[in-house]
Amino acid sequence: MKKTIALWAALTAATLLVTGCAAEEPGAAPAAAKTNAPAADPAERDPAEGDPAEGDPVEGDPAAGHKAPEAPGGAAAAYRKWGLKPFAAPPAPPAVKPVIRKPGGPVPVISDIPTTEKIVFITIDDGAEKDPAFVRMMKDLKVPVTMFLTDSVVRSDYGYFAPLVAQGHGLANHTLTHPNLRTLSAEAQRREICGQQTKLAKRYGTTPRLFRPPYGNWNEATRTAAGTCGVDAIVLWRESMQIKNMQYQRGDKKLHPGDIILAHFRGPSELKGRTMTEMTATMLRRIQEQGFTVARLEDYV
Repeated sequence: MKKTIALWAALTAATLLVTGCAAEEPGAAPAAAKTNAPAADPAERDPAEGDPAEGDPVEGDPAAGHKAPEAPGGAAAAYRKWGLKPFAAPPAPPAVKPVIRKPGGPVPVISDIPTTEKIVFITIDDGAEKDPAFVRMMKDLKVPVTMFLTDSVVRSDYGYFAPLVAQGHGLANHTLTHPNLRTLSAEAQRREICGQQTKLAKRYGTTPRLFRPPYGNWNEATRTAAGTCGVDAIVLWRESMQIKNMQYQRGDKKLHPGDIILAHFRGPSELKGRTMTEMTATMLRRIQEQGFTVARLEDYV
């Protein structure tokens, strides 16, 4: 009997060796691929939405105490719900942020992040459209976005954005009343920026580090005012999402590593019948089509 068992064991081992069958190591996972590409060009003027794109303020990490949305690995079912395919997980954030305001130095003005990784950053302005489906979409997809909010259009329902902040999305400043700051005095600019810093801090318990001037219009007085209000970066953009496609600043009409994308909280009346979630899904497809994934802006600024 013992000889029979030994013979059976030997034959089984030989079969496994020939077929290549073996148990997987617990916890093993495939290595993530990394793609490099040329760094983005310096900021240019952006014609999108009629907004001149000069340097946009970069939002820092306003959501202190809020966990960033997790990478969407294993979320195929959630993505199918919105007619999308899952994004590749973004690379680990750099140990040292590539955009830093030096102590006593001017506030940096950026339109993209210096990186060779195939990542882009999504920013959404104003806050006029408050579609509950968008909150559910962001919860399902866990794609990080940064929200630049204007008091005059969100004051009727600041509560709408609380779940998005709780999900880990970035909270940033877009002034009290959305004026062309270049037409205002230095003190008036300061009131617009600092006033919204105070309101956002009171509503959400954290003071934004990033600021975007309306229309992308700013001057040195804007920079000085932003600095006195605790802003670490002024964030502009490289592309802006329209109804069905993106508008590009560069002639090659392509995304580049580190690009900041501008979108708006808009509804069917401004999107020719499309919803906020439909516009967002289209934007995400355009990003994927060019081989990019989405990273969290606050991890880089």
